[in-house]
Amino acid sequence: LSNVQPGKRNEDVRTVQKALIKRGRKIPDGATGLFGPQTRAAYRAEQLAQGFEGADADGKPGCASLTTLGRHTGFKVDCKSTSADGRGGIPLAQVTFRDPGDEAGEAAMRRYARKACELTRMDPQFGVPALTTIAKRESIYNHPKFRVNRTDVNAHGRIAPDGHPLNCSRGATQCIPSTFATHHQAGTATTPYDVVACMCATVNYVRRRYDVNQSGSNFAARVQQADPRRPPHWY
Repeated sequence: LSNVQPGKRNEDVRTVQKALIKRGRKIPDGATGLFGPQTRAAYRAEQLAQGFEGADADGKPGCASLTTLGRHTGFKVDCKSTSADGRGGIPLAQVTFRDPGDEAGEAAMRRYARKACELTRMDPQFGVPALTTIAKRESIYNHPKFRVNRTDVNAHGRIAPDGHPLNCSRGATQCIPSTFATHHQAGTATTPYDVVACMCATVNYVRRRYDVNQSGSNFAARVQQADPRRPPHWY
């Protein structure tokens, strides 16, 4: 994975370029071995075709999208060094949609948030209140009626096994499946309805998307939805 990032020039990049071309993505200069703007645009097209959206379809290979591309075109991916914080990632096809019936309420969210902080190595002093605030605003502390959002812009796609459109936001902190897959924490459940797994994916996402530092000391400052002192705002 680390070999096939924008700006790299090597045979692994050439392999990915050939795979993208095989999948119908356009790289006018062909498989040159250089990961330049054309390859990034082609890779973004592949991400979109796999169901990634918004900032997650950025043209930069992640473990989930690259593994799926490899499965379709015949190469394997080493994801052991996906990020400094040890974030893993799973193929979108491995996301499941079973609701384990985790607890709801503020006290439960604080308990789940503490576990998520432990797994992602975030300081609970900052991570617990931030994640609890997000859960309050996104799902009313994992209330059963608000664990899936069928009304926002993400609510489209084929019907998933839980009976809702694939791209709907789900779980206590409302992850869409592609975001959950890309930022999945190794060792956690593969369903976004699992509160700890959903919170871990949220931590990994905001670290990348909002430049939240390792300890999380700037979590609330970077992510308005995590800051109880400011009005709610999508994240």
